[in-house]
Amino acid sequence: MKTIIEPFRIKSVEPIRMTTRAEREAYLREAGFNPFLIHARHVLIDLLTDSGTGAMSSEQWAGVMRADESYAGAESFFRFHHVMHEIAGFDHILPTHQGRASERILFEIIGGSDLVVPSNAHFDTTRANIEHSGATAIDLPIPEATDPRTRHPFKGNMNIAALEELIERIGPERIPVVMLTVTNNSGGGQPVSLENIRAVRKVCDRRGLRFFLDACRFAENAWFIKQREAKQHERPVRAIVREMFDLADGATISAKKDGLVNIGGVLLFRDRALFQKASNLLILTEGYVTYGGLAGRDLEAMAQGFNEVVEEDYLGYRIRSTEYLGEKLLAAGIQIVEPPGGHAIYIDAKAFCPHIPVEQFPGQALVCGLYRAGGIRSCEIGSVMFGGAGRPAPKMELVRLAIPRRVYTQSHIDYVIEAAIEVHKQRAEMRGLRIVEAPQVLRHFTARFEEV
Repeated sequence: MKTIIEPFRIKSVEPIRMTTRAEREAYLREAGFNPFLIHARHVLIDLLTDSGTGAMSSEQWAGVMRADESYAGAESFFRFHHVMHEIAGFDHILPTHQGRASERILFEIIGGSDLVVPSNAHFDTTRANIEHSGATAIDLPIPEATDPRTRHPFKGNMNIAALEELIERIGPERIPVVMLTVTNNSGGGQPVSLENIRAVRKVCDRRGLRFFLDACRFAENAWFIKQREAKQHERPVRAIVREMFDLADGATISAKKDGLVNIGGVLLFRDRALFQKASNLLILTEGYVTYGGLAGRDLEAMAQGFNEVVEEDYLGYRIRSTEYLGEKLLAAGIQIVEPPGGHAIYIDAKAFCPHIPVEQFPGQALVCGLYRAGGIRSCEIGSVMFGGAGRPAPKMELVRLAIPRRVYTQSHIDYVIEAAIEVHKQRAEMRGLRIVEAPQVLRHFTARFEEV
């Protein structure tokens, strides 16, 4: 059959409220033209993020009911630990309340001033936690990654030659870890090849460097490897996932993505000494090492979610449904980052509204346009998120339509397509924005704007 159907049945529903355009205009202005500040009840289709916004399965809810809420040594922790060990192969496993908690702990123990952390592309909280430690975050994408129209199968890859040059120029002693984000969220949800992961590992081995994965979407990345990389088509996704992790010295994971849960994170180590330092810090700020700031029910849901996410029927549906949105937008003349990513579609805001200069935030203008037109909440990935504070302007101005897992049907996505086409037809009427209020760090979450 050509039609890819949802590999599940809907057992419970949640009503969503329709709004008028006049209401949405008022809500948008009240929020300072920042959809992060709009009340969720005023959003019809919420594509702000895929983080923690998915629907849990009946087996996950069953786990919630049978959870052990003991403070220390709960059975729920050991079930979670067993699943993570089976999937990733690590012995030293810490639960945290979400991915940025894992990042904060990691860079508090290995970061510091005058240090540099290279990556294919750091996402916002990773960069912020690195910089908070005093270190510098450096992105080393391949050249194809910054051209939305280029159809490279693994645009998330790290530029190996650039990594070698950086190490040679600054010295390995200034690099506490090399990070690789799979899939590459900042670069359009693009995957990283197994060949590239192996190449980064070889560089790190030659130069005596640690190698960590930012593995929030490890299963989606493994699916792309299976579909696109030579000699990988017949391998089970679980085997590919295991090899990805086997090549790393550690990993940070937000379980709110490929853990299929609403809260939770993981921090993995091979080095016992680092694990012990992280454990001590986790006890100080998160909770005991067998719960990490979570309830036992969260650990149960994570354990089941990590098992479900590597099911190939699920991954086939997940990636194809995102691809469907991208194909329809391209057919309507709306440029996206090609090929379509795993968890989201990224619209090229520069191409969408070329009359709005970068300094007036075309991505944020488009985000506002989509909300006005259809109550659709999305996220700017461009100069608002990554600009300011003396940073170089990002090479792409994007709007991310992040698809929550197991939440929306095809008719919801068709509605998003219709709204995007409507905005595209009227794009000449869109106005740029200026920032009127913003914090120094992670400004996109709380900044307020006014139209120019």
